[in-house]
Amino acid sequence: MSALHPDLLTTETEGAIPVRFVGPAGRIDESTRGWADANGFKGKPGQILVAPDGRGGIAAVLVGAGETFDPMSVRALPARLPPGLYRLEAEPEDARKAALAFVLGTYVFDRYKPRPDRDKVRLVAPEGLDLVATLRIASACALAREMVDTPAADMGPLQIETIAREIAADSGATISVVTGDALLEENYPAVHAVGRAAAAHRAPRVIEIGWNLDRADLPLVALVGKGVVFDSGGLDIKPAAGMRNMKKDMGGSAHALALGRLVMQADLPVRLVVLVAAVENAISADAFRPGDILNSRKGLTIEIGNTDAEGRLILADVLTRASEHSPDLTLDFATLTGAARVALGPELPPLYTDDEALAADLLEAARAVGDPLWRMPLWPGYRAALETEIADLRNDSAAWAQAGSVTAALFLQRFAPTTGAWAHMDIFAWNSRARPGWPEGGEAQALRACYAMLKARYPTG
Repeated sequence: MSALHPDLLTTETEGAIPVRFVGPAGRIDESTRGWADANGFKGKPGQILVAPDGRGGIAAVLVGAGETFDPMSVRALPARLPPGLYRLEAEPEDARKAALAFVLGTYVFDRYKPRPDRDKVRLVAPEGLDLVATLRIASACALAREMVDTPAADMGPLQIETIAREIAADSGATISVVTGDALLEENYPAVHAVGRAAAAHRAPRVIEIGWNLDRADLPLVALVGKGVVFDSGGLDIKPAAGMRNMKKDMGGSAHALALGRLVMQADLPVRLVVLVAAVENAISADAFRPGDILNSRKGLTIEIGNTDAEGRLILADVLTRASEHSPDLTLDFATLTGAARVALGPELPPLYTDDEALAADLLEAARAVGDPLWRMPLWPGYRAALETEIADLRNDSAAWAQAGSVTAALFLQRFAPTTGAWAHMDIFAWNSRARPGWPEGGEAQALRACYAMLKARYPTG
């Protein structure tokens, strides 16, 4: 999955068409000024003008940069440029960031509908660009997006396990999988409860990858992902509109696996544990019910107020498992709440952490690589919304608290490791509107920011 054409980035330069980024006050050379004026090119963001060379070819491409050039805007170019080889004319650092954006913009989900034109454009690698590292990052994002885009019929718990096994094998990592009723024997009761209603061939499972675990001198990083391959809502069934895109509810697992692969490929000096709970929240005679009280791996009991708040239940068990490794850093990814979209919309994922240094590092990395995050509060006043008379906590917060994304994060905090820093990303993993470079469908969110933070904290060499 997620293979990128190896020639998307090339060191060949012959015949490359220059791409020039021009702001409203930018200078346009004499050879293209008349063409730009005739076509109303003003350097506004989103404007692209192909300037002919007078011989049937292309002399240059002018791209509106606006007042401030955003390298990530270059994602739009592959879908808007004629076939050919291009080179970016920009400051070296901007050019390197834009090159990654260009490759990200070539992603096409063509598993069910062939797209023979998907590799029509290529880019000259800017000076100083690490081609291998850039393609790895783009490939990780493509993996996450392709997993999210794939319908639930073809991306069930077994398929997630298969991808995890391939990732582990490629890096010489260990992998263990606990499936079906064995989850009860191995003390993953919440994962089992959420997934037990699915068909036997889609049985729930906990997947654990371990890498460098024999290196006790290295810090341990845990990556945790929610893998609900389809969320019907359970007995508290979703309406049709709410269920339509629930193939994407395994987006957290896709992000954790893709980021884990990046960490191992880069050989970062860490021990790594990747934990994924892969389940289908289905409806059958054996489905868990509102009013049930579930046990958890941590020993805390959970009263079920709504079976559609299932993601936090499976994360409770795998976060507890992560804590048993005494990690120095834990990152969890989950398409957890619609409330996060109400608060911040689909393009700006909330970040939750009570560690100030980690928050600063993640937000700085997010700004540096153009992968936005917004810190939200773990507001202690809302903890009371998780209280219930007959269990240790409830999975649906009391209505008075209203802040559904905050209370969900507070729920996870009860199970998160305490030996080191922990951060939770409530991602959407989806583009709701189609635009060049951002087709409707799966999206990688917070993945590049987290990887940049990890590289900065744990530099190689």
